[in-house]
Amino acid sequence: MPRIAPTLRRQSARLPAFLPALLAVLAGCGGADTASAPASRAESFDVVIYGGTSAAVAAAVQVRRMGKSVVVLSPDRHLGGMTASGLGWTDTGDKSVIGGLAREFYHRIWLHYEAPEAWRWQERSEYGNRGQGTPAVDGEQRTMWIFEPHVAEQVFEDLLAEHEIDVRRHERLDRGSVTVADGRIQRLATESGKRFSASAFIDATYEGDLLAAAGVSYEVGREGTERYGEQWAGVQKDARHHWHFFPDGVDPYVTPGDRSSGLLPRISAAQPGPNGSADHRIQAYCFRLCLTRVPENLVPFAKPEGYDASQYELILRVLDTSWKARFWKSDPIPNSKTDTNNNGPFSTDNIGMNYDYPEASYAAREAIVAEHEKYQRGLLYFLANDQRVPEDVRVEFAQWGLASDEFTDNGNWPQQLYIRESRRLLGEFVMTEHECLAERPVPEPVGMGSYAMDSHNVQRYVTPDGFVQNEGDIGVKPPRPYGIAFGALMPKRQEVTNLLVPVCVSSSHIAYGSIRMEPVFMILGQSAATAAVLALPCSHKSIRTTATTQR
Repeated sequence: MPRIAPTLRRQSARLPAFLPALLAVLAGCGGADTASAPASRAESFDVVIYGGTSAAVAAAVQVRRMGKSVVVLSPDRHLGGMTASGLGWTDTGDKSVIGGLAREFYHRIWLHYEAPEAWRWQERSEYGNRGQGTPAVDGEQRTMWIFEPHVAEQVFEDLLAEHEIDVRRHERLDRGSVTVADGRIQRLATESGKRFSASAFIDATYEGDLLAAAGVSYEVGREGTERYGEQWAGVQKDARHHWHFFPDGVDPYVTPGDRSSGLLPRISAAQPGPNGSADHRIQAYCFRLCLTRVPENLVPFAKPEGYDASQYELILRVLDTSWKARFWKSDPIPNSKTDTNNNGPFSTDNIGMNYDYPEASYAAREAIVAEHEKYQRGLLYFLANDQRVPEDVRVEFAQWGLASDEFTDNGNWPQQLYIRESRRLLGEFVMTEHECLAERPVPEPVGMGSYAMDSHNVQRYVTPDGFVQNEGDIGVKPPRPYGIAFGALMPKRQEVTNLLVPVCVSSSHIAYGSIRMEPVFMILGQSAATAAVLALPCSHKSIRTTATTQR
């Protein structure tokens, strides 16, 4: 077991229960990059954070506030992940258990919208109090949970600037460059050739690329019910928890009733397997769109290159039934904009087209992202323009367009695809539905979740009676907020001892459906950073704590 410095050993007696064990796991004098190549060849920090998500920002701010050095290596230009890329209608669950830097973020959002100049396209009185927290919960630190993408990104950028955080953008991990010795990550390199070493590393990506490159155990896909004894594990063909299913009788074949004519696009020929069985599938991805009907701020839906109207034939078949609900869910955010998400049997979720994403090369991932964008742009154009779409539907969709003042360097399209699920760490503790549903106590919690165990559909198939159907959409609400174990952020001790994972946490597929909310990622990012700093054995590169970082 690594040696624990005497002062830290004395301090550990006064720390929460999980920290002495953490110190034993992460501690070890000698600093970073002492194992092989000269340290001068790698930039050295107390903590290296890989990723540009909301968790990455929260972790970096916390490291700085605790007086240590940190670098954020972001594969992207824009930081904040989904919080800054269209997910402005925050999935919160019980707001009372969202604290720390996460609550501070939403307080800063509230402060922004207190200014009259924040309301450019809409009178504040028109929006009302929909985005506000409640005084009973917030006290003096009022919050706002609903916001425009560019406002969220600016709040993240302000936090990074105020704390003088070293951010390296467009620095993608060289996935073959992670050096592990004696159970510790020594250093990593990015594709640009830069090298970084640290005493502690945090993987704050949606994909879990650092944990995988470090040789840490993980899972992709759905466990069967027998794995953890979960009721909602694996294939769930009979579950109907939301409204994302086809009405009865929708024909899947190119020529209705003729199996020999082949299946329409975006229907799998594979069978889903028995209920409760495990598979490799993950819940669908989409872009969360920021739309508007304000003419002065509207970019019409354009026909994408390579547009193929046949990809959307299933929509017409749905419209031929009695199903009349909308094909998207548009929640209002300030300035007459929306956070637009999937709704119904055939919508913005690109079901079944993401299975390869978690393990794919960067080039293959870029192709998957591009295909999702092409699909979703084509869907919007189809609904607003195709003459086969009923006129009332076309008129409704034609009123909308992309907000011209959002994502201005990306054609008004969100930068981040919604990676609802990718790799999941297989760590010291595995969160399951039993913990989420308060059926078992959670050891050493370092954050709380409360949202429903929410999985979007994972496949579209043909039922035995010859009709099309979706499968995998689950929504099971916990009876009360639950703790998230510190062990779910830690790889197994025999694998790597100086890595923490606040996004791709150790959990089952169905439990991850609840944990995967952006406020929770910020909470776990802050917790991971706190743990990493407290466990630093003999900091090789501390920074002077300033008034700014102590706020």
